[in-house]
Amino acid sequence: MTPDEIVSLRMVFSMSLPSYLADPVLVLFLCLGLGHLIGRLRIGPVAIGGVCGTLFVALALGQFGIRLPDELKNAAFALFIYALGFTAGPQFFTNIRGGARYAVFPVIEVAVALSLTLAAVAAMGLDPGTAAGLFAGSATESAVLGTASEAISKLPLTPEQSEGMLANIATAYSLTYLFGLVSIVIFVTQVAPVFLRRNLRDEAEALADRLGGGENIGDGGLPIIVERAFEVGELAGKTARDFEEGRNWSLVIHSVRRGAETLPVDLSFRFEPGDIILLRGLRSTLIAARKLFGVEVSLNEGTGFPVVSQEVVLTRREAFGHEARDLRKLVSPEAQRGIFITNIRRMGLEIPALPRTILQEGDILTLYGPTEPVARAVPVLGEPLPPGDHTDFVFLGLGIVVGLLIGHLSLKLGALELTLGLGGGALLSGLVFGWLNMRRPRHGAFPDAAAHFAKDFGLAAFIAAIGLGAGPDAIKLIKEYGLVFPVLGVLLSTAPAFVSLLVGLKLMRIPLPILLGAIAGQHCSTPAISALVGIAGNTTPVIGYTVTYAIANVLLPLTGPIVVNLAQAIVGTP
Repeated sequence: MTPDEIVSLRMVFSMSLPSYLADPVLVLFLCLGLGHLIGRLRIGPVAIGGVCGTLFVALALGQFGIRLPDELKNAAFALFIYALGFTAGPQFFTNIRGGARYAVFPVIEVAVALSLTLAAVAAMGLDPGTAAGLFAGSATESAVLGTASEAISKLPLTPEQSEGMLANIATAYSLTYLFGLVSIVIFVTQVAPVFLRRNLRDEAEALADRLGGGENIGDGGLPIIVERAFEVGELAGKTARDFEEGRNWSLVIHSVRRGAETLPVDLSFRFEPGDIILLRGLRSTLIAARKLFGVEVSLNEGTGFPVVSQEVVLTRREAFGHEARDLRKLVSPEAQRGIFITNIRRMGLEIPALPRTILQEGDILTLYGPTEPVARAVPVLGEPLPPGDHTDFVFLGLGIVVGLLIGHLSLKLGALELTLGLGGGALLSGLVFGWLNMRRPRHGAFPDAAAHFAKDFGLAAFIAAIGLGAGPDAIKLIKEYGLVFPVLGVLLSTAPAFVSLLVGLKLMRIPLPILLGAIAGQHCSTPAISALVGIAGNTTPVIGYTVTYAIANVLLPLTGPIVVNLAQAIVGTP
């Protein structure tokens, strides 16, 4: 089909379209609704995803000349990129400052994918827009579209040339994103374990055992913390300290029934024959300790004392980089008795709450235990996570404004003008404001659910605007390179992953589940980590994922302008 035939066909369809489809608000939500419906389609275990579906719908509607205002596109991208930085901020600064060795993987991702992109530019004469779309789609990092689009708008091009390159970004992205997504999921879940001839589930279970230090909490939906009552058995004549210290404080005897009385128990309490002891603690540890007790007896209703759960943001410097069990060294045995960590969240994802799990600044710990000891422990570890689900729009608005102002700043070095642009400024501001919120969680609330919505809606709206703007230029690029881009998408997706696999295993000796999680993170692939956790059978891969995800979410968007400018230098002005 010739360009003239495409224009004629578009005119026929545009005459038959209802006039209300010119309403940008209606078109936006039509793209979002239909796009996310298409995104539910699955290729094997992998869903296409709402972002890819939205782009497909927008590209189709864009053939009829429907557009969204640039102001809406810019506002949506600013919201998305700020929320992205806000959620990544605590982990980003923690790992940069701590020199985390996992930071090498996002660098490998950028270096390998960028090199292959530029090789394709030199070999095929790709324009900067097409090159940026290829890089973004293969790395499944949608934020690159925004930063690369800004860079293209600053090139010395005519309006027609600039518009054509912007259209090519969306088209190249759509042709490579799906193949990049499927490739990285298959690589971390199937290809890598088969290539190494290792069983991922077995290694994940072994790793969980090592992290548990003999106190693996297990799975299967059973409760982590349990209460039981036993006859005193071999503990007669011993003190509570003798027993609890010998079990690494993973069990607590909170009371004893002696005759008709129920007695409170402190560490110096000495047990007598005939006592009935009431325990609370980790399920697996209690099961392992049962041989010390006599017969198990039923618990009377109302036995025990009130317990609470409290989330606390870890800001205690002495805990950073140390194992979870080392937290007990920060307070006296009397002050920590009966307190357990039942959950650890990092960047909104759960990681194994095991004794040897390494803690990082900004981790959200769930403390479980008696009311008063938990209340005393919270300020020792950090700041309590405030209850509620409201968003501090003062903090949110101020953060985005600061980011946009930073994006307008520029630095001239000879003939070269350096600027972060809207995307870089909002990303930097989000990182800083997210770190500030982590340090003072009472201020600047941006709950996980709200931040997740801001990222999803902002990105989907931005992608819809990009896809609609592509218009008929998308057809031309598909006809010219359509069959080549899927191959390039697979290559650019798996090549960095393969290099990281070799580096992680041969040079860094990283356990396989954590390494594969780190590879999923360097690719910013949520579907990959979800599939990986499902196959591993536990959350150990998330330990590697959160570190590389936080850093890659900063490095990849900042690479967008680099791709554009290097590609422009290779091919010259069209």
